[in-house]
Amino acid sequence: MRLTRIFIIVLLLLGGFWFITTRLDHRFFGPRRALIGSGGSNLPGSSSPLELTEAHAAPAYDAEEQNNIAIYKKVLPSVVNITSTALVFDFFYGNVPQQGQGSGFILDKAGHILTNFHVVDGANRGIEVMLSNKRRYPARVVGTDKVHDLALLQIDAPDLQAVTLADSSQLNVGQKVYAIGNPFGLSGTMTRGIISSIRSIRNQDGAPIEDAIQTDAAINPGNSGGPLLNSSGEVIGINTMIASNGADQSSGIGFAIPINTAKAVLADLLRYGRVKRRSLGIVSYAIGPDLASQMGLSADSGVLIQRVVPGGAAERAGLRGGNEQAYVGNTPIVLGGDLIVAVDGQQVTDPGDISAIMDKHQAGDTVSVTIVRGKKQMTLKLILGEAKDTNI
Repeated sequence: MRLTRIFIIVLLLLGGFWFITTRLDHRFFGPRRALIGSGGSNLPGSSSPLELTEAHAAPAYDAEEQNNIAIYKKVLPSVVNITSTALVFDFFYGNVPQQGQGSGFILDKAGHILTNFHVVDGANRGIEVMLSNKRRYPARVVGTDKVHDLALLQIDAPDLQAVTLADSSQLNVGQKVYAIGNPFGLSGTMTRGIISSIRSIRNQDGAPIEDAIQTDAAINPGNSGGPLLNSSGEVIGINTMIASNGADQSSGIGFAIPINTAKAVLADLLRYGRVKRRSLGIVSYAIGPDLASQMGLSADSGVLIQRVVPGGAAERAGLRGGNEQAYVGNTPIVLGGDLIVAVDGQQVTDPGDISAIMDKHQAGDTVSVTIVRGKKQMTLKLILGEAKDTNI
């Protein structure tokens, strides 16, 4: 009997709870409001339901986005992350390993990889290359070119995908460019911009980079050695440095070595492990219009031969150096030598112009050199030698 009373009381309690939560809630407080995704209590402070509009399908990419995506998918498998390890001396801890990171790109299925010299410089404890599929391989240095800040590596890996190299001689300010690399160790990063300028600069060691590609595409530490691409996904340059005013990060001014410069030295790197520097065998000085007028020269500008290197190409071809000591400000120069005004028919006004032409030749090639000697202009044939000293 007692159990029956307890059962009846429980039923009454359950029935009362049901009546209050269903009937009275609707009668006195209005209809229950739905929460996002499922039934539940009313939203605090809300007097209306929250309704979201969601897309039924992913939006179609416009033509520019499609090209960006296509370039990334095409080139990413060819871009590598390079880690170099060097043993350095620490006053407190002795010899300790130190690592640096950069980027590079695959040139062929044999595993040759192009990067910057400064990425692998001093790596006395090995170089490791990580592909886009996260596989890692030890790399050996095939050759280096400190002057152009280039290094050629090689790994032994299967199924490698090589980049396509463009012609960097026909670039224009304003054209789109893309950089893919590993800035701050963030592998597989792509940035986009335009060519801001094409100018001659000097790298961190003071060596000239002729026709360097200036870009506003974000280039940061770790991008060094990676490819700069055109809108077809072809390599037009090797990202090498940034103008950061000490901030060590992108300021919208980055520079890339033109790929044609790399093409000119790759054969030497592969064959000799270094670049056989092409040389006229002269020590020179750039002459501008004002100085040419003061010196009474019959040309407005050119490259004055101060002296010829004994046994060099210029001496063998009969070019002459100067014999009269003079000063331009506090800088000593030697007057009286031949004035070079053109090489291979291209006008030259400073040693950088000659260096740019030399990059298109190999040691042993024959070039024509147009000079002014006194009041007479003449053109001589010259067989390029290999630089032995700081000369062109």
